[in-house]
Amino acid sequence: MPPRTIFDISNIDLDHVKFGKDYIHTINPQRHEFEQLDVVSYCDEKKIVGYKDVKHDEFWVKGHIPERALFPGVLMIESAAQLASFFTKHVLGFKGFIGFGGVEECKFRLPVEPGCRFYVMLELQWSRHSRVCCKSQGLVNGNVVFEATIIGTVL
Repeated sequence: MPPRTIFDISNIDLDHVKFGKDYIHTINPQRHEFEQLDVVSYCDEKKIVGYKDVKHDEFWVKGHIPERALFPGVLMIESAAQLASFFTKHVLGFKGFIGFGGVEECKFRLPVEPGCRFYVMLELQWSRHSRVCCKSQGLVNGNVVFEATIIGTVL
């Protein structure tokens, strides 16, 4: 049986642009090749969904893997971390740079190839002091392609 999403997305327009790149840039510092979040499509006090359009001309395509480009797992995690950073600052009101504090229970389930829309969803698990923890999943064509628990910390 395929894994379930961490929350019900059936009533969410995943392609809606709630916050575009210009607004994301006011919150997240990543730029150029390391921008791994294009749009935030849904956001409430505990959950957030965004996406990245995986392009054919990205820096990793030529070398990962020749003859069959695969979106690196570490960049899937980075996409989730960037969405978590946006959530932590925009919704929870944390100030400063939100650094990557850890990843737990990470699984990669299916390959992600250029030309797809890679959705990332997060659900807040806890927030205390200067740390936050979110469950995350990546989806492509309705299938869960990765999942991990992301921990962030104010640096």
